Amino acid sequence: MSHTTAPVGTTTPTSGPGSPVTGRARGLRIALRTVQVLLALFYGIASALPKLIAHPSAVESFDRMGWGGGAMYTIGALELAGAVALLIPLLQSVAALALGALMVGAFIVQLTAFDGENAATPLILVVPLLLIAWARRQHNRDLLSLLRRS
Repeated sequence: MSHTTAPVGTTTPTSGPGSPVTGRARGLRIALRTVQVLLALFYGIASALPKLIAHPSAVESFDRMGWGGGAMYTIGALELAGAVALLIPLLQSVAALALGALMVGAFIVQLTAFDGENAATPLILVVPLLLIAWARRQHNRDLLSLLRRS
């Protein structure tokens, strides 16, 4: 074996095209971006849209909580803003944290106002949001630097 070859089954920490490290990192970036897009679609279409168009099911839920239309439109707007921000590189970590906070609130509401009905859904959504927030945390520093310059 020459000094330029590695034994079978080992990986070298190179960063050239086709290297194991680069291929794995690229795959993880693609998977994370796919999760971000899916969550953005979910929050924008399935969650925010019914609130923003006052769909009868959303109106009924907010009436049942005693919160009314103002809260429904506010939460819908926050969800839509978070969905859009998940797709903007500089904002994606902050958006994931903000949507995660909304999901903690949704979990509490599900427990208190709806007797735990569908309480697992917000908790399930928190997991990928926290992963995105952690994986994209460098953008928080970039955003803070940009805000300090202003």
